[in-house]
Amino acid sequence: MGLLGIVLSLGLLMYLAYRGINVLILAPLLALLAVLMSGDLPVLATYTQVFMKSLGGYVIIYFPLFLLGAIFGKVMADSGAARTIAEKIVERVGAHRAILAVVLACGVLTYGGVSLFVVAFAIYPIANALFRRADVPKRLLPAAIALGSFTFTMTAFPGTPAIQNAIPMPFFGTNVFAAPIQGTIAGLIMLFGGVFWLNRRSAAAHARSEGYGQHERTAADSSLPEDMDLPGFGVAILPVVSVIALNALFTYVIIPRMNAAYLADPRYGETTLQSVAGIWAIIVALVASIVLAIALNWHRFTNLTESVNSGTMGSLLPIFNTASEVGYGAVIASLPAFAIIRDAVLGLFPTNPVASLAVAVNVLAGITGSASGGMSIALQALGEQFAAMAREQGISMELMHRVTALSSGGFDALPHNGAVITLLAITGLTHKKSYGDIFVVSVAIPVFATVVVIILGSLGL
Repeated sequence: MGLLGIVLSLGLLMYLAYRGINVLILAPLLALLAVLMSGDLPVLATYTQVFMKSLGGYVIIYFPLFLLGAIFGKVMADSGAARTIAEKIVERVGAHRAILAVVLACGVLTYGGVSLFVVAFAIYPIANALFRRADVPKRLLPAAIALGSFTFTMTAFPGTPAIQNAIPMPFFGTNVFAAPIQGTIAGLIMLFGGVFWLNRRSAAAHARSEGYGQHERTAADSSLPEDMDLPGFGVAILPVVSVIALNALFTYVIIPRMNAAYLADPRYGETTLQSVAGIWAIIVALVASIVLAIALNWHRFTNLTESVNSGTMGSLLPIFNTASEVGYGAVIASLPAFAIIRDAVLGLFPTNPVASLAVAVNVLAGITGSASGGMSIALQALGEQFAAMAREQGISMELMHRVTALSSGGFDALPHNGAVITLLAITGLTHKKSYGDIFVVSVAIPVFATVVVIILGSLGL
């Protein structure tokens, strides 16, 4: 009954989330359903001492990243900087390469720390006009945005400030630049593989005389006034460069030279500098870059207070959704029947913790429909065991970090994924019209790239 309870609970979580019920209410209810079906276990104690404790722990660690990332994205969008960057890329790449232009524009913004949700809203009006001008079928637009936002800049390229690249750090003692060669290889596979696929689909559509098509305007078609005083490209891109450069500077130069012996004190969590260095670096980089973006575009904000407040409030639902999924995972992991699932996952590749980790993260990310949620559940439940196995076999912690991040960006983009649903709503399209291409560029190709990295890691490359 315990195993059935876990399976039923996970199935309902995936189905009801797909039906639009918020995970904030689903996660605790379905976690407690699994507890009830497991037998004589204290329900209220499990909720307050396991679910809420795990949820709170996640918020304590990662809230600054969600908060600052959302504010930075909102400042970039409301200042017109995001639009300037997108238009400059289109100008350089050429309107006839509409798909590549959209992918690169999304990639630059997300690699610079702009939330993928903000990027989707900021890029869509420009991308839609570009697709219409180039007569590329609009049904390919969601996949182009997904490729630039959900894949190589989220999980692969080293240094990305995406939360999916930050979560593994405390578990493996790494930083956001972990395994740079393997990450770059995976990112290039996703980028070129996805663009190749979408260009082939566009060419096939043109051969059938299918163009942009007839579509109604959506509420997202115009995010900024057409006559807005946009910043120059140098001003627009500088905060993005600042995030990446400062992150690297603090990660490799400043923080390692700090005297942080005080971290051993119980008041500061009895931790080490290595455990917190990655998060500290991102926090400093984002704060400085937000200040820089505001200073450079001060006169362009119609209401700076509203922009900051909107970004702040926009960070709350994503972090609590993810933290609720972490709490759910902690409850499931505490159940006796979970040992069966754990042993089954570990037993798939008993001598290869890298492959076992990839399967576990992909499966849980697919079930929850969340890259960060699935990764967090897997690491909360099995992270210490995977790290211990890797150390015993001499496997690099950096490789473990990169494979974890890559695996979170595979099955997470199944149809019930919140970002997929939001993207389709923004573009005014449906799963039937556009999800097939989204699946190829944000599920199939990223999974292939992860397999390539695992193989390279097993060969010692």
